[in-house]
Amino acid sequence: MTEKETGRPAGTDAGTPWLNDDERAAWLANSALMISLPAALDARMQRESQLTFFEYVVLSVLSEEPERMMQMSRLAERTAASLSRLSHVVGRLERRGLLARARIPGPGRATNAILTEAGYEVVVAAAPGHVAAVREYLIDQLEPHELTALTRIGTAVEAAVNRPSATSAP
Repeated sequence: MTEKETGRPAGTDAGTPWLNDDERAAWLANSALMISLPAALDARMQRESQLTFFEYVVLSVLSEEPERMMQMSRLAERTAASLSRLSHVVGRLERRGLLARARIPGPGRATNAILTEAGYEVVVAAAPGHVAAVREYLIDQLEPHELTALTRIGTAVEAAVNRPSATSAP
């Protein structure tokens, strides 16, 4: 039988629940969104604000905190980044004077990331361009009912990604 007849690639495991045509189309459209939207936002942010999209996200998250400060491990969770990636980006932002790091007193190696006044000014200046890009690339392309569906989909996917799985290490 051919791939077209079975709905699965030739020579593959018959026990795999392969995607049907509608599921595959949805997956491919979503894959394009996951790849192209961050890349477009990144290019635009760098061109307009000299920040990467991820740098903007880090600064933005901190700017919304009452003291503009957050423990690095929590910031990594909020930005969906590994501590290693976050540490590298925070170091780069620190060298630019946009962030500072301060060790949290006590046992362990906990550290806070602190948004400096210069960092706050940069993120405030970058925010209108970021919002314009989000509107242009995503929000204005959708009908109100599609925004509701996108919110539900994003929430469900995030919950699934963050749910411990049976194959996760303890």
